[in-house]
Amino acid sequence: MAKFSIGIDYGTESARALLLNLETAEEVASSTMNYPHGVMDEKLPDGTVLPQDWALEHPDDYIEVLKKIIPDVINQSGINKDDVVGIGIDFTACTMLPIKKDGTPLCDLPEYKSNPHAYVKLWKHHAAQPEANMLNKIASLRGEDFLARYGGKISSEWLIPKIWQILNEAPDVYEEADKFIEATDWVILKLTGNERRNSCTAGYKAIWHKRKGYPSKEFFKALDERLENVVDEKLSRDIYPLGTKAGELTEEMAEMIGLKPGIAVAVGNVDAHVSLPAVGVTSPGKMVMIMGTSICHVVLGDKEVEVPGMCGVVEDGIVPGFYGYEAGQSAVGDIFAWFVDNCVPDDYKKEAQERGVSVHQLLTEKASKLKPGESGLLALDWLNGNRSVLVDADLTGLILGLTLRTKPEEIYRALIESTAYGTRMIIDTLNEYGIKIDELYACGGLPEKNPMLMQIYADVTNLEIKVSKSNQTPALGAAMFGAVAAGKENGGFDSIFEAAKVIPKLKDETFKPISENVEIYEKLFQEYKLLHDYFGRGANDVMKRLKNIKEVVSDVREPKTTCI
Repeated sequence: MAKFSIGIDYGTESARALLLNLETAEEVASSTMNYPHGVMDEKLPDGTVLPQDWALEHPDDYIEVLKKIIPDVINQSGINKDDVVGIGIDFTACTMLPIKKDGTPLCDLPEYKSNPHAYVKLWKHHAAQPEANMLNKIASLRGEDFLARYGGKISSEWLIPKIWQILNEAPDVYEEADKFIEATDWVILKLTGNERRNSCTAGYKAIWHKRKGYPSKEFFKALDERLENVVDEKLSRDIYPLGTKAGELTEEMAEMIGLKPGIAVAVGNVDAHVSLPAVGVTSPGKMVMIMGTSICHVVLGDKEVEVPGMCGVVEDGIVPGFYGYEAGQSAVGDIFAWFVDNCVPDDYKKEAQERGVSVHQLLTEKASKLKPGESGLLALDWLNGNRSVLVDADLTGLILGLTLRTKPEEIYRALIESTAYGTRMIIDTLNEYGIKIDELYACGGLPEKNPMLMQIYADVTNLEIKVSKSNQTPALGAAMFGAVAAGKENGGFDSIFEAAKVIPKLKDETFKPISENVEIYEKLFQEYKLLHDYFGRGANDVMKRLKNIKEVVSDVREPKTTCI
């Protein structure tokens, strides 16, 4: 009798469940649901206005979606729910929230429903940049050795800057919170009743090291005296390896989501990192690009090397026995969506409607007829800051070469090319510091939707790109880890390496570099590097000065709410 595992992928806008047949490796059914509250970047549900660079979510949504997507995959497949032996989840990170000891989010308390700091701070919440800047300055002055493991900078997207922002702007929320926890670990807590903080988010997002633990109390005190005991008072030193069993599904949750109690639940994971074994990558030299609203770039190494601008290197951070390196771009698909939503003329939208295609499809069709360099345009892909290799959320976008004859499809292609150049910067930096990249693998929504984009990436990087056959790769990886938590004796697997030998599937078609395109893109990339370093490494901080002026003017017109 076949056994099954369910993988749950919590993305930026929605969550999806995938039912995996562990005997045949078949993806039997999937279901997706948007978060009822969506991403809150302008106001809270009660109308409370949010300042610039905020991105929040409502934690209740994370449980609400389970009530639909899990019964849905069971009903679609027609299987007996008793044959589900494992559950795994992955999440965007750092996506964190303040909770009480019993797991209640502070935003669910009546007295805090209008306080933005009581809600989930999504990964792309960048309002903690001042705290990140100060943390990096103090860590550098103190000679803290952890800084080099994260490419020389801790990001505003990560746990400690976000906690410090709460302490600075809403000390009552900080005091009321018994714990600050990653959303992936919070969902595991809700599913099993056990707090099991995973080594992936702890290592990449919370400055935790397998051998050294967290930074010292003295460091946290140097940041702020009130943070001296933040680890012991608000976090936890109990960190659990990936692939281990967090616990079993409680009777309450089982009844709520339509499964049997006692199912093995794996320790939580990160959406990008869980994707490596899901495309069959369990050895060094193979970079996996998880391509969607943003891109995460992850690769395994057999040694710990300090690489500038990386989001981190963590021992056992992706699979046991290897060092996992993470880099990323804060906006990719989001950039293309911004352009379509705000910059495309009505006649293009009308043409797309008449032809029954999306505006993205129309622009791609027109842009694919252009040769590399034909538009005369060059862009910087920083519309949501730069995650790697500059690690600076205050950088902004740029398009160079516009004329009165520039067409929308030319800008669209230039924006796509800019994101490919950003990926090339990451690859070149890793290569320079001894982490060799020989192969590229892609998964996520973009490879499925836009072959032109994938060909541009192959041409810019001069590497062949292999593509996952699954269009739900993170959910597949989560399901694989759920099967490992169940163990072979229950129909699962004894290790993620064993699962990675039989579950993943790749498409037959790959994207190979086209030599004449490679030659032109090499010239364009060198120009990109000049712009990248000029605006990104301090030669001209005009982007930051403009942003400061914008903030001053915004403060005059729209005073910040008093609750933050």
